[in-house]
Amino acid sequence: MRPVGCHVDGDQPLKIAATLGAGCVQIFLSDPQSFRAPPKRPDEEELKSSGFPIYVHAPYRINVCSPASNVRYGSRNVLKSTLTAADRIGAAGVIVHGGHAEDDVSEGFGRWARTIEDLKCSTPVLIENTAGGKNAVARRMDDFAKLWETVKDVNPNITLGICIDTCHAHSAGEELSDVIERVIGFAGKIDLLHANDSKDAAGSGRDRHCTLGTGEIDLDALKHMIRAANAPVICENKQPQPGEVMQSDMDFVREALETP
Repeated sequence: MRPVGCHVDGDQPLKIAATLGAGCVQIFLSDPQSFRAPPKRPDEEELKSSGFPIYVHAPYRINVCSPASNVRYGSRNVLKSTLTAADRIGAAGVIVHGGHAEDDVSEGFGRWARTIEDLKCSTPVLIENTAGGKNAVARRMDDFAKLWETVKDVNPNITLGICIDTCHAHSAGEELSDVIERVIGFAGKIDLLHANDSKDAAGSGRDRHCTLGTGEIDLDALKHMIRAANAPVICENKQPQPGEVMQSDMDFVREALETP
């Protein structure tokens, strides 16, 4: 079965994974709301040598396709520092939101390409679809396909991939019955699935997660996305410590994967 895990507190990810019986985890390496570089961790060698799949979510403020040069260059710098820190722990991937080009979506594609040209890392960079926002470059899958076509071959020295968030796709107003198939159609595969339910109606543009099976996403559609992605799964109904919500979400995913 594909690895199933959740977003956890970053202090003791291996211990939490063992407590939950998770097959992978996701953590932050720095404050997700800041532009500060991740500090060096005392357990970097332990995490790297463990071989356990640890995904790193880059800070939310990163927007490498912004027309504002201070935002764009600051975002590029924090992305680079996050990737450097992720390399030190042998991360399975760094997830970064697609961002917004307030002037024009097509301009954002080129800014993403120039960002990727300058990256040097061994950790895969996984671009994630977003739930809303004006001129978001990866909210609608038609735009995401154009972004992918622009960036996929820009830098052969790094591994570039895609993370799809089920809540984001729902909130963006995408048709969920075939959204995974459409992504695989333009990208060839999905590298990571964020399995999240939504507190809000389809097309709301709001990114508010809730326990799987309790929100506004159709259950059959949610289970289909989990199966069709054929990728490791991270549940993001975040809690600081292991608890029933985390376990419930992972159980939901495992049940979906076991059901034809």
